[in-house]
Amino acid sequence: MTSLRVLHVLLALGLLIAPGARAGAEPGGPPPDAPSFSDYRQRTLDLLRSRRGSAQSETAVALNAPREWRPAPSKKAGPTKGILLVHGLGDSPWSFHDVARELAADGFLVRTVLLPGHGTRPEDMLDVELEQWQQVVREQAEALRRDAGEVYLGGFSTGANLVTEYAYSHDDIAGLLLFSPAFQSAVALDWVAPLIVRFRPWLLTPDGRMPLQNAVRYFTVPTNGFAQFYRSSQAVRQRLDARAYDKPVFMVVARHDSVLDAEALLDTFRTRFTHPASRLIWYGAAPALPESEARILVRTDRLPERRISQFSHMGVLFSPSNRLYGEHGTDRICWNGQDEAATQACARGAEVWYADWGYREADKIHARLTFNPYFAWQSAVMTSVLDSAGSPRQRRPGARRGAVADGSSGGRLAH
Repeated sequence: MTSLRVLHVLLALGLLIAPGARAGAEPGGPPPDAPSFSDYRQRTLDLLRSRRGSAQSETAVALNAPREWRPAPSKKAGPTKGILLVHGLGDSPWSFHDVARELAADGFLVRTVLLPGHGTRPEDMLDVELEQWQQVVREQAEALRRDAGEVYLGGFSTGANLVTEYAYSHDDIAGLLLFSPAFQSAVALDWVAPLIVRFRPWLLTPDGRMPLQNAVRYFTVPTNGFAQFYRSSQAVRQRLDARAYDKPVFMVVARHDSVLDAEALLDTFRTRFTHPASRLIWYGAAPALPESEARILVRTDRLPERRISQFSHMGVLFSPSNRLYGEHGTDRICWNGQDEAATQACARGAEVWYADWGYREADKIHARLTFNPYFAWQSAVMTSVLDSAGSPRQRRPGARRGAVADGSSGGRLAH
């Protein structure tokens, strides 16, 4: 059972009661002395080396550290557009390893951050606060603004909450990239999470039987991590409820995401992200939509020829060639909500199918789907949205404003 499902059970049983939760804090402006990216990265490297321990290799430290990708050199003095990418709960900057390379190739100065409590040990999230995550986004968005001029933001899951909330209060942000945005979780009683932190520090107490983490993400998160995630979702929903967001948005959602309410995300895109150049990629059966809704692009998420039963929350981010999470990557995630025999068979190298957490099918062993077979196409759509978001002087020559990068000028695609 996942930590989220344990949370659902605990809340449904009403085991714990406590005083009311805090609302998300209103983010203030960046301090005038916001640290440079290089200073921030060095401090984070020092923290990673001290917290991961001597048994951890420098490679593991590098995988979790904030990173910068620079565009190809040009005759201009420096990059004119930059994008800051923010990972999700329990994850790390590795989430954007493949996306960042695509963006740098398109002329962006790309930076990733490591949110406090992440990249080291799961217990470091026991006392982290949402405000610490918001501060990192504020400071590094300001640093990027100094270095690149036009600024875009991107986020995965909880990171998408953080960047969307920030963009609502900073009108100079040119556009957003949102991968599996965690505006609304699939746990109906997630609002109780902040109330149970003092009484149950871990939803699943580490006991040595379940994996705690791999090189680049946590598999087990303290209750406080879910509490801060909930606060981030509450804060961004307040923004979304207040008004629509009129800058271009590129958004990716998997219909069978086991963590999020995909239908709610579909509705949010249609009603809140109103720019005509915005695009939602929807992996799954085509939703019922009016013919006039041409901004939603659909691809099936069941691909038997690739042994894919359904898409996952995390898999949308990674290329099939990713060295850790790709089709032949080194880090297969076998702990995926199936029985112990199937988990062990997966770990021994048995042939597997791929899905999100908890999916089961007779006579099949399922590992987590950690790569996206449509990654190249998805990247082309992403580029098209960003081309429409940029100021005229920064658009690539020949880029069509609002074009869809599948060879058409619009329309839903169902394959």
